[in-house]
Amino acid sequence: MTKDTNQQLFKEVMGSYPTGVTIVTATDHDGNPVGLTVNSFASVSLDPLMVLWSIDHKVSTIKTFTELGKFAIHILAGDQQKLCKTFASKNIDRFSTCKWELSENQLPIIEGAFAVLECETFKTVEAGDHTTLIGEVTNIQKGEKDPMLYHRRQFGPIPAEFYPETK
Repeated sequence: MTKDTNQQLFKEVMGSYPTGVTIVTATDHDGNPVGLTVNSFASVSLDPLMVLWSIDHKVSTIKTFTELGKFAIHILAGDQQKLCKTFASKNIDRFSTCKWELSENQLPIIEGAFAVLECETFKTVEAGDHTTLIGEVTNIQKGEKDPMLYHRRQFGPIPAEFYPETK
């Protein structure tokens, strides 16, 4: 197989692996909010509480995320499809389209997420064309909504038939 064929097959396989969807936010050195849609998110450790996510080296805000030392991960709710698309778009003012405020940790927190994990950067690891950020969770907020599901380039609420009926 060629490199291009392998990359295309890899994208197909990984896109068929169901995940949640997140928006990661921070503030730049001037205090402006930055954020992007991310589905490369996973838990790492319970003691201490740690998570990870990856950012493409081509993203314009990579230095902000790798140098700031903190970030907030918003695990999106099933009804936040428009927000998910907005934060995946380029050349728009993403934060003008949603309600948000700065946390006590000076991180932009978007309203309405399933959950928000505020983190301090524990370690960054360069791997191929991405950098993985491992963060120690310093604050957790959980809403009452169900999380979003991403599968085969589609995203939305978890289908009701996914859950067995309860009696």
